Amino acid sequence: MIHRKHRIAILVYALAESSVTIVSFLLAYLIRNQLPWPYFGPLLPFSKYVGLLLLVVLLWNGLSILMQWHGTGIAKDRLEVVKDSGLLVVSGIVFISAMIFVLKYDFISRSFVVIFALTNFLLLSTFRIYAKTGVNQFSRLLVGEHNVLIVGSDDRAARVAAVLEDAKQWGYHLVGVVPESPKSVLDSGLNQYATIGLEQLSDAARQHHVDEVIFVVSKEALTQMEEVFLLCEEEGIKTRVMLSFFPHVTSKIYLEALHELPLLTFTTTPQNDYLLLLKNSIDIALASVLLVLAAPLFAILALVIKLTSKGPVIFKQVRCGLGGRKFVLYKFRSMVNSAEEVQSQVQHLNTMSGPVFKISKDPRCTSVGRFLRKFSLDELPQLINVLKGDMSFVGPRPPIPREVDKYERWQRRRLRMKPGLTCLWQIRGRNEIDFEEWMKLDLQYIDSWSVLLDLKIVLKTIPIVLLGKGT
Repeated sequence: MIHRKHRIAILVYALAESSVTIVSFLLAYLIRNQLPWPYFGPLLPFSKYVGLLLLVVLLWNGLSILMQWHGTGIAKDRLEVVKDSGLLVVSGIVFISAMIFVLKYDFISRSFVVIFALTNFLLLSTFRIYAKTGVNQFSRLLVGEHNVLIVGSDDRAARVAAVLEDAKQWGYHLVGVVPESPKSVLDSGLNQYATIGLEQLSDAARQHHVDEVIFVVSKEALTQMEEVFLLCEEEGIKTRVMLSFFPHVTSKIYLEALHELPLLTFTTTPQNDYLLLLKNSIDIALASVLLVLAAPLFAILALVIKLTSKGPVIFKQVRCGLGGRKFVLYKFRSMVNSAEEVQSQVQHLNTMSGPVFKISKDPRCTSVGRFLRKFSLDELPQLINVLKGDMSFVGPRPPIPREVDKYERWQRRRLRMKPGLTCLWQIRGRNEIDFEEWMKLDLQYIDSWSVLLDLKIVLKTIPIVLLGKGT
C-alpha cells in the first residue's frame, strides 16, 4: 500500500525533473540564438531540435534510474546532489555527442549542446536541492490523507505503527491504537498514540474519518472480531489483516483465485507474470538477433578450436535449470578432450569452497581455451540455450547435478529462477567470492528481481567481458 504511493511520488518527481530538463533545453536554445553573429552561425528552426529534445528527456530519465536517483529518493546532502547532477549531465552529453558524431548530425549546433549542458546542470542541481518539500507536498495532494487505526497490542503492532510513522510523507496518519482486549498490555512503542477501546471503534472511526483499519492480532482474537469486520464493511472502511499463522515464514503473500475459490499464496520467488513474460520475450528476441550477428564469429572460433586441439568443438554438459530440471548446456570447448576424466588429478587445485569445483588457472585448458575463457567467448553457444528457453540472459548460473545434490535446503531456492549467462556473482568478484556468499547473492537477486535489475547486471557485465576479467 505504501509502495504504491511511493511509486506515485517517484512518478511526480520524474515528471517535475523532466520539466526542468525541457526548460533547460528551451532556455539554451534562446541563449544560443542571441549569441552575436558572425562568431556564432544562425541556428536552424526549433522544429529541427524537437527529436533531440525527446531523446534528451528519455535518456536523462533512463540515466537517473540507472544511477538510482529516483529509487533512493531525493538526496539529502547538497554536495551529493551537485555531484550526481554533474554525473548525469556529463554522461548524457557524452552519449548525445557520440550520437551526433556517428550519425553525422552536423545541423545540431555544438555550442548549443555546451550551453544546454551548463544550463541543465545549474537548473537540475537547484531543483534537486529544493525539490523535496515541494514534491512531497504535491504527492500528498495527489494521493490525499489516509487515516489509519491499528487493532493490536504487541510488538508486531508496534512495528506496523513505526512503518506508518515513517510513511507520514505519503499522507498516512495513525489516529490511534485499539487493544485486542481490555486486559491487553500495550507495547511500549504504542504508548505515544491514543488508546481506543474496541467498543468505541465505531465512534472513533467516524470522529477521526478513518479510512483503514489494520488488524494485528492473534488467530484466536481474530475469530472474535466478526462484528468489527461487519462494522468496517458497512461503513466502507478498508480492512487489512497482518497474517501471523506461521510467524517465522518470510514468504511474500498473495491472495489469488482458482476460478471462484480464494487461495492464500506464500512465495519467495518473483510472481509478476507480465514482467516475467517480458523477460522471456526479451531473451528470445535478443538471443535470435545475436545468434545471427555472431554467426561469422562462431565459424571462426569453431575452426580455430578444431585446428588447435583434438576433440569436439562444442562441449556439452548436463546442468540443472528452473526448479532443478536438467538440460544440456553448450559451450565452446576450452579444455583438453579428457578434462573430465582427469579431474581427480587436479582436485587439490580447487579454489572454491562448498560443492563447487573451480580452478582459476586450470592446467587442463588449451592455449586457445584460456583466451576464450578470459573474454567469456566460450559461453557464446549458451545463446542457443537461451533461445530454447533453458536459460535467460540474467539469472543464477546453472549448477551441475552432483553439486545440487550437496546443497543445503536454503540454497536450493536459487533453482527457482531460470539460470542465466550472467548474474550478481559474475559482477561482484566471481571466483574471489566463497560458495556461501555466492548462494546469498543469487537469493538476493531473486528477492529483488526486476527488469531494471537485469539491465543493470547486463550493463555491468559488458566491461568485465571487454576487459578480459573472465576466467
